[in-house]
Amino acid sequence: MTFDTLLVANRGEIAARIMRTARSLGLRTVAVYTTADERAPHVELADEAVWIGEGPIGASYLNAKKIIAAAQETGAGAIHPGYGFLSENAGFAAAIAAAGLTFIGPDPEAIRLMGDKAVAKRLMIGAGVPCVPGYEGDDQSDAALVAEASKIGFPTMVKAAAGGGGRGMRVVQSADALSEAISIARSEAKSAFGSGELILEKAIGDARHIEFQVFADGCGNVIHLGERECSVQRRHQKVIEEAPSPVVTTELRAKMGAMAIEAARAVSYRGAGTVEFLLEPSGVFYFLEMNTRLQVEHPVTEMVTGIDLVALQIAVAQGDALPISQEDVTMNGHAIEARLYAEDPANGYLPATGPIDFWHAATGPGVRVDSGIQQGQEVSPFFDAMLAKIIAHGPTRETARARLIKAVHETILLGTVTNSRFLADVLQHRDFIAGDATTTFLDRTYPRGFPAYRITAPDIALAAALLLDADQARARAAAGYVSIEQLSWSSAALPTFAVTLVYGDKEIQTRALARPDGWTVWVEGNAYDVSFIKRSSGKVRARVNDGTIDAAAHITRDTAQIAIGAERLTFRRLRPGALDAGTIASGRVTAPMPGALVEVAARPGQSVSKGDCLAVLEAMKMQHQITAAVTGVITSVHVEVGQQLSAGDVMIEIDEI
Repeated sequence: MTFDTLLVANRGEIAARIMRTARSLGLRTVAVYTTADERAPHVELADEAVWIGEGPIGASYLNAKKIIAAAQETGAGAIHPGYGFLSENAGFAAAIAAAGLTFIGPDPEAIRLMGDKAVAKRLMIGAGVPCVPGYEGDDQSDAALVAEASKIGFPTMVKAAAGGGGRGMRVVQSADALSEAISIARSEAKSAFGSGELILEKAIGDARHIEFQVFADGCGNVIHLGERECSVQRRHQKVIEEAPSPVVTTELRAKMGAMAIEAARAVSYRGAGTVEFLLEPSGVFYFLEMNTRLQVEHPVTEMVTGIDLVALQIAVAQGDALPISQEDVTMNGHAIEARLYAEDPANGYLPATGPIDFWHAATGPGVRVDSGIQQGQEVSPFFDAMLAKIIAHGPTRETARARLIKAVHETILLGTVTNSRFLADVLQHRDFIAGDATTTFLDRTYPRGFPAYRITAPDIALAAALLLDADQARARAAAGYVSIEQLSWSSAALPTFAVTLVYGDKEIQTRALARPDGWTVWVEGNAYDVSFIKRSSGKVRARVNDGTIDAAAHITRDTAQIAIGAERLTFRRLRPGALDAGTIASGRVTAPMPGALVEVAARPGQSVSKGDCLAVLEAMKMQHQITAAVTGVITSVHVEVGQQLSAGDVMIEIDEI
């Protein structure tokens, strides 16, 4: 079982994170990558890298034969799957063993048993682990699922039997919505996991999502490393996680931990795993599922226990016994993690793609940022929308929370849209501060969605000044040497001039005047004097009238991208004669992001109402309904099922009534 070279069958932040530990243990590392990832940090970090195809994951990161061949070609004796992709694929684990290599994870049979939610629930019921009431039968017909849902009662959860991460999962509030939810969940599950099998569970309202990190070796030892609270989630995808839970007492931890260990023993588990529970306010808890891999949120456990979980995975895979017992496990302080996604919370949380023009990860006491990106890369539509994890630890929960807010502000990505402002808002909400967030927290807090940021006059003045300052610098460079006396001399008073900016779909008229130490910008008739106190490596400190603004900025000829606190603002300068995006007719339906069309419901001549579903677009492993923005008659349909679209592609045209 010993090996000196480890291949990481993954990408992004988890691949880089695994490699850092492997290298610290003296292991040689091998990366696999696609054309879309050829400039990714995990490729540069590895001792050797093997190209496994173009961007689509089906032909690359999900191709077991290519990955095993890459391990054999490079002399890797072990493969670590990370999370996602093939990490919970029993066939992949078995193929690795058949090739004489070591899989850093549990045995294939444990993966198979726990990977099927229906089988897993039956096993847990047999082992005495409390489970959510539901249906996990073999009859997968729509009629059977509808009948069983009526027995369970509403609201009911429709879930993919395979996989996780919120894919293939829908909460159904009434019988009328059940058929559509079954259809979408089955389609999403088949696309993501290769299986359309579903289970049903009673939707437990206002509960907490609590998971226990378990570890087992090949000698019969099984322990847990405490719990993580993962209740802040949207569409069943976790957004913020913490350890320990604000509500789990020592006594409850012992009870839930014992059940987590029993769950692992029921399948003769080995390695790192996570047993997930729903916890009701009464203290009653139910088994949800077991993830047979390392979790995205494992850093919070590492920070409160001081244990490197990847190092422990590698040691167990090499045949070592666990070096600690349950009595040795202690939880020191508190840790909270926030997931930085390429998505637009103010636009229905749509996934975003685009360049990474500026990237800076926060540093500081108790702060850790796990990322797999770097400046100059592109955020691709082929992969999950998570870009980085921002984690903070402190002696108390409040210290950890305060450090995390600061770290979210200081972890800056410009070029594509991210959820940084949303994360900061959640962390500062009174319910989260009080530790009262449950699985319904985000729906309750943002019932109409997350509101768009309302720009201020100082924001506008700063953007105009940054664009004008960049113009001035280019002009000076092109002019060659000009003395400072000549630069500041004029035979007449300098005139003001118009600067038109666009923010989203809003056109903003300003006027500006150059001053020796900066600019005066008039916004809505009010003057704002802007001067730059300090500029370095994309960071800027500006004085706007009597206030000081610390920001990061990426400026091109006509675009100013600015980070102020948790805000990420993009202003475009509209030059005379340019056509603004706002002139596009509202009846023209365009692709909101790159993706593949999995359904087209629109037909020429069809009457539609505002909000009607016209098509379903799959992007970043999720399916998104494309709806009509107006009521009218469809005049043209320019797309078909299976077509790969780019953001902005015209899909459907509607003659508005």
